[in-house]
Amino acid sequence: MKKGIHPEYHDVVIQCVCGNQIPTRSTLKKINVEICSACHPFFTGKHKIVDTAGRVERFMRKYNLTGLETEG
Repeated sequence: MKKGIHPEYHDVVIQCVCGNQIPTRSTLKKINVEICSACHPFFTGKHKIVDTAGRVERFMRKYNLTGLETEG
């Protein structure tokens, strides 16, 4: 490997908005994320339905559905 062309590799901690901290190594000195595996619905199993302008309700009425099973 050539000397002087590779970036420095640091021990860093990835910080999530939820407070979770993940130690790793990176060329970046600081990493902040908005969502991680501790708070993402896919990994937690908690599904949230975000209703924008009544679209979910309109869909439910259109297909005569009573409701989706959700946790939380």
